[in-house]
Amino acid sequence: MTARGSALRHNRAVAKKKPSAHAGTPAVSLLEREGVAYTLHPYEHDPSSDLSYGMEAAAAIGAAPEQVFKTLLAAVDGGSLVVGIVPVDRQLDLKALAHAAGGKKATMAEPAAAERATGYVVGGISPLGQKQRHRTVLDESALAFDVVYVSGGRRGLDVGLSPADLLRLTGGSTAPVAR
Repeated sequence: MTARGSALRHNRAVAKKKPSAHAGTPAVSLLEREGVAYTLHPYEHDPSSDLSYGMEAAAAIGAAPEQVFKTLLAAVDGGSLVVGIVPVDRQLDLKALAHAAGGKKATMAEPAAAERATGYVVGGISPLGQKQRHRTVLDESALAFDVVYVSGGRRGLDVGLSPADLLRLTGGSTAPVAR
C-alpha cells in the first residue's frame, strides 16, 4: 500500500467520525465517501431575490459566473433524461445536448420530473449524488478552470471541485452545450 492510499483511508475515516454540518446532502456525502478534494460554500438563499439561483450563488460565494455551473435536465428524443451542466451566465443549448447524447432533439424536463429523477429541489439540483444516475454532459468551458462550483444539493450550498473529479463522479463527458 502506498503512503497516499494510507493517507486517503485515514482522511475517509476522519470524515466519517467528524461529519460536516452539510453532510446530509447526497452530493456532499458522495464527495466525502470518494475522498475527493472539495470546498463547501454555504450562503443564505434569498427567496425574494430577482437573481436566478445560479447567479445568486455566484454573487454570494464571490465567484465569476462563468466558473459557477447550473445543473439542468432535458429529455432527449422524448425518452431518457440527460443532465446538462452549463455556466450560470449562459443557457443550455438543447440541440447541442441532444447531439452530445447521441440524439436529435431535446426538451427541458418539467421541474417536477427533474426533482423526482434527482431527489433534489429545483434551485438545489446537484449533478452529484442524484437518486438515479443519468447521462451527464458538462460544458467544455469548465475545463478552463482548476475548480468549478456546482450545487451541493440544496439551495444555499455550492461545492467547489475540479472538473476532472466532477466528470469522474458523474460518469460524464464534455461537449460545447452552452450558448
